[in-house]
Amino acid sequence: MKILHLYYDLMNLYGDYANVTVLKKLLENNGHQVSVTKARPGDPVDFGEYDFVYIGSGTERNMRIALADFERLKDEFVEYLGAGGAALLTGNSFEMLGRSITDRDGVEHKGLGLFGFTVTEQDKERLVGDSVYDCAFLDSPLVGFVNKCSEIHGVDEPMFTVRMGLGNSGGDKGEGIRMNDLFCTHLTGPVLVKNPHFACYIASLLTGGPVDDSCLMYEKKGYAVTLGELEKRIPE
Repeated sequence: MKILHLYYDLMNLYGDYANVTVLKKLLENNGHQVSVTKARPGDPVDFGEYDFVYIGSGTERNMRIALADFERLKDEFVEYLGAGGAALLTGNSFEMLGRSITDRDGVEHKGLGLFGFTVTEQDKERLVGDSVYDCAFLDSPLVGFVNKCSEIHGVDEPMFTVRMGLGNSGGDKGEGIRMNDLFCTHLTGPVLVKNPHFACYIASLLTGGPVDDSCLMYEKKGYAVTLGELEKRIPE
């Protein structure tokens, strides 16, 4: 198995590198040899060499630096996804995939256009909070933390349903977006550490079958505690 951690140096907030760490551990404990390649802006990238691509969250400034570089890789990334490639983008990294990003100064930056949504940033206050999301392809809800200054409009089919916390935009009951095996969410924390069942779901896509999650004992205990505490805060 080969994992590409793209823009690891720019998009590296909230300890989200651990999403790669936990997925690597899970795959290795299921008998797979796993290598991780870290790529910076300007590095040559052949997506066809990889089984999984990950991009984490960064500052708004760093995200736009990554966006400027990602443009040169857009066609190859689309081809990778079309051929069944899997990817996870967390935090504001997936905002790059929309039609446009309007920054806090009103300047519009062209997105990669993989999706039709638009992003608007603001500088009044950051939107932060714990979140609990339901998901159609997982038996248990997801937990995590969201910290952003943006709102996303135009996502017709969000990946998650908000039970508690922040959606794609104010008052929105949907969060994230999915296309085939491309998963996008603002959840940080890191999301695969906080939600070992999500990590197992992605691992099962990569391996083509069920996976043994016994190596994620502490992650599963942490998930149970976190979900239990957050559910106490959800109005009945």
